[in-house]
Amino acid sequence: MIKSLKARHSQLADVGYELKILSQKTPTGFEPDAFSSKLRESNLFPLQPTKIDTLQINVGKMCNQTCKHCHVDAGPDRKEIMTRETMQQCLDVIQNNSFTTVDMTGGAPEMNPNFRWFVEEIRAISKEIKIIVRCNLTIIVANPSYHDLPDFFKKHNVEVVSSLPYFSAMRTDAQRGEGVFEKSIRALKMLNDVGYGKEGTGLILDLVYNPSGAFLPGNQESLEFEFKKKLKEPFGISFNKLFAITNLPISRFLDYLISSGNYDGYMEKLIASYNPVAAEGVMCRNMISVGWDGHLYDCDFNQMLEMKVETPGQHIAQWNNNDLHRREIQVNQHCFGCTAGAGSSCGGATTS
Repeated sequence: MIKSLKARHSQLADVGYELKILSQKTPTGFEPDAFSSKLRESNLFPLQPTKIDTLQINVGKMCNQTCKHCHVDAGPDRKEIMTRETMQQCLDVIQNNSFTTVDMTGGAPEMNPNFRWFVEEIRAISKEIKIIVRCNLTIIVANPSYHDLPDFFKKHNVEVVSSLPYFSAMRTDAQRGEGVFEKSIRALKMLNDVGYGKEGTGLILDLVYNPSGAFLPGNQESLEFEFKKKLKEPFGISFNKLFAITNLPISRFLDYLISSGNYDGYMEKLIASYNPVAAEGVMCRNMISVGWDGHLYDCDFNQMLEMKVETPGQHIAQWNNNDLHRREIQVNQHCFGCTAGAGSSCGGATTS
């Protein structure tokens, strides 16, 4: 079974197979509906939205990297790309709602051929809306056609959120591929050169830290202090905030947990670290995630498991505010990753 799992990443992406693993291969005493039980104990079940102020859009799974921890299972061979037609449907929803944030992700979102047009159209709708692009950094130096991305981001006041597993080449390259650290440093310098991460510019550059193994991230404030010190002294790099994000037991990271024999121990750690305060503030309570094909999900992780929103309309073209605000958010065992310790979201820890 383990050999089969290691050889077949694509099979792990299938929701039926993956959720079967999560519900059947469990630590002693771990029930299939354990997360729902925890929510009941916290008086949070069923989990429902508090508001919808963030629209997170996955514009495609194509990426120039193949990172070991990637929950999207993104890579150069992925062909799933959001079309301009679906982007226009997203724009129609943005036009007719009061979102504070549009969060663009991938893959490498910049590899979508309509990426720049999409950013320009969002900015044309509103000068105030926060546009976030989750950039893997190396795309900026991948080839000359991307070298002007820092200037493009600056022109449209885009907030850049970038993954950097560590401030050393050894740990970063081990997680994201050979040479990634050096390319990331070059890209960060290019972003700094146009003002990103610099005090007083208003150009936001945040970094994302993911643990490199089957353990929870450390204290976010301490990690941020250490990253800023280690990147400033030898490289002259500055940034705004560091987001510490827990790896969820799905896709490639699930494959790693099972093949390395760490699944039971990791799940036990997540369950033992359940924090009801973090559960109350999970990101799915104020966001909707849009898949590359326009289907709607409670969060980016549910999107990767094909767990669509439980509303009559499950596509961006069928957007219904009333239904989405009244819906019950779908949960399963992977949700323990967002509620362990200080909590985890696309914006890092949710509690101090």
